[in-house]
Amino acid sequence: MADSASPSHPAPGSRPRPLHAALITTEHLGRIQPLALAPAWLAIAAISCWPWGNLRLSAGILTLVFIIDMGVGLALLPRMGRSFGPVTPSLLAMALVYGALTFVVGMVWPVWAGLALAAVLNLAMSAVFVYATWIEPFRIQVTREELRSPKLEGERPLRLLHLSDIHIERITAREREALRLAHELAPDIVVLTGDYLNQSYIHDPEAQADAHTLLAELCATVDAPVYAVTGSPPIDVADVVPGIFADLPITWLHDEVADVRVAGHELRLAGLRCRREREIDVPRLQRLLNDFPAEPFTVLLYHSPDLVPEAAALGVDLVLCGHTHGGQIRLPLIGAVFTSSDFGKRYEMGRYQEGATTLYVNRGLGMEGFGAPRARLLARPEMVLWTLSG
Repeated sequence: MADSASPSHPAPGSRPRPLHAALITTEHLGRIQPLALAPAWLAIAAISCWPWGNLRLSAGILTLVFIIDMGVGLALLPRMGRSFGPVTPSLLAMALVYGALTFVVGMVWPVWAGLALAAVLNLAMSAVFVYATWIEPFRIQVTREELRSPKLEGERPLRLLHLSDIHIERITAREREALRLAHELAPDIVVLTGDYLNQSYIHDPEAQADAHTLLAELCATVDAPVYAVTGSPPIDVADVVPGIFADLPITWLHDEVADVRVAGHELRLAGLRCRREREIDVPRLQRLLNDFPAEPFTVLLYHSPDLVPEAAALGVDLVLCGHTHGGQIRLPLIGAVFTSSDFGKRYEMGRYQEGATTLYVNRGLGMEGFGAPRARLLARPEMVLWTLSG
């Protein structure tokens, strides 16, 4: 059985992932102030207008106006308390998009009508980016899922609320809405599957205090037992996470199994620390579950979906995880561009069935960090309410 305590240390040297390395690179770029790159913005505008002939000045001004407008919009995000990422990486990416659109249209149609088309295309890109940064990250979706099992014998259904990837920078409108929804949903039990701080704010005292405040208010709001596991080792680091959870009535499952009785149901919660290396985590999962018969309804809490095949072989009934953010930025018809999963897009988000085992990959509430845009596109933040019954 587990008890309320801080988590054991995650693996100190989990091997670097390509996406994580790319985010670290953008962090360095984020330290440059946008005005310091004024020559770059002018250069992009100048290159974009090269094919336009007599309309070069107008085309260059068009590109520059969109770049300036985007820079102002990004700078307003932290001032308005929406998100707290650096301006320069996102601005550079959008400036290149604006420049490329104007350049390509100029190569094909260098007339006033073509310039109008370039303006419309750039405006459409701006609208998408504004939606992805100002609107969608705050539109929390409550996903309701049902699962029946003969192992569940309570007189009424059990309501389990699953939260993941909170990634706190500061308490914003999103976190306040999450608390309101948690209270409204009135769960019987709450489970958290890791990544509690934004990557840019892991060692930021104010972010740590806000994360503690949010979790304390969650515990008070739901009036239900709360269980948690750690997330990715680079984010839920050993010298930070215990302080966030200090004195909170949250039960840590760090490589432990807890048999609980909730709403008349016997439930087995298995919590495994995420090391993000299958050759390490698979044997640990097998050791954790081999000593327990698979008679009670078993829920595995693990940060990523990468142990699902082994969990299914061990007779786990329900696997709850997060980690992928659903890609966070999704494209029509393509879906997630990146998932950070060893299985790629196989388990990118939502519900899956592996034999008798049900998996749900939660898109999470928060966003990555470093220089990555504080944006969600076609991947709304998510809370999942499970109704479990016999």
